[in-house]
Amino acid sequence: MDRIRGLLKLSALAFVLFVGLASISLPRARGWSKEGHIMTCRIAQNLLGPEAAHAVENLLPHDLNGDLSALCTWPDQIRHWYRYRWTSPLHFIDTPDKACTFDYSRDCVKDACVDGAIQNFTSQLLHYREGTADRRYNLTEALLFLSHFMGDIHQPMHVGFTSDEGGNTIDLRWYRHKSNLHHVWDREIILTALKDFYDKDMDLWQKDIEGNFTDGIWFDDVASWKDCGDILSCPDKYAKESINIACKWGYKGVKEGATLTDDYFDSRMPIVMKRIAQGGVRLAMFLNQIFGDTEEGLASPT
Repeated sequence: MDRIRGLLKLSALAFVLFVGLASISLPRARGWSKEGHIMTCRIAQNLLGPEAAHAVENLLPHDLNGDLSALCTWPDQIRHWYRYRWTSPLHFIDTPDKACTFDYSRDCVKDACVDGAIQNFTSQLLHYREGTADRRYNLTEALLFLSHFMGDIHQPMHVGFTSDEGGNTIDLRWYRHKSNLHHVWDREIILTALKDFYDKDMDLWQKDIEGNFTDGIWFDDVASWKDCGDILSCPDKYAKESINIACKWGYKGVKEGATLTDDYFDSRMPIVMKRIAQGGVRLAMFLNQIFGDTEEGLASPT
């Protein structure tokens, strides 16, 4: 454990959501694993003020009882449906090879990237609080996309080099099985940590992550996670963080055909855990501001 201390009310939409979860195969690059997205949303939900929690419950299908994490993977499930094919490029950002920088005007053409998507769906959700529901927008879908994309932008390899598709074309071995660099950051590190340290117990994992930012190793840091001024400017900061981490920790020392084992896992796992925590804290900040809660207390997740 010492190594660890440091995710509509419309019935028709509910039907589509659950059929999608049951029947669609996962795309090749999908952001955090389902566990990572679920944890991001669980962390966020524990930090919601009463108005935000009430709005989330109102926007979700009634039988979920306000559980946002139950549908945080939905955008991955539907991205290749004909109706939602336009969302596929919204899960990531392609940056120039080895530049290790992010520039919105260069890397997010016509706003079609995860940074632009977060800004767009945040803007749509603001209509809920203002009481000016625009019929062009499905606010339940906007909530699900925002929640999911907040996870994606915190996955460092989702802001990666163009030529290797954020590490997707860098084939390698994770311990004894075949994988690729993108998948290592999406899923392999998370599943290895869950197996080795938490006996695959999501509740125990959540308790550990939350403990690290409420009174643990990230406590002195956590206030800075929410420092970015107007929330519509925040995703630029998150994207810059991710490409910096991708260069320093994702790509560094990794070659095609490499075998990654304990050295890579031990040094990268704390980074993955911190990015999931940051995504959860920041998603809560967004939802609290969008839905009218001024207090976003971080001291004691419920």
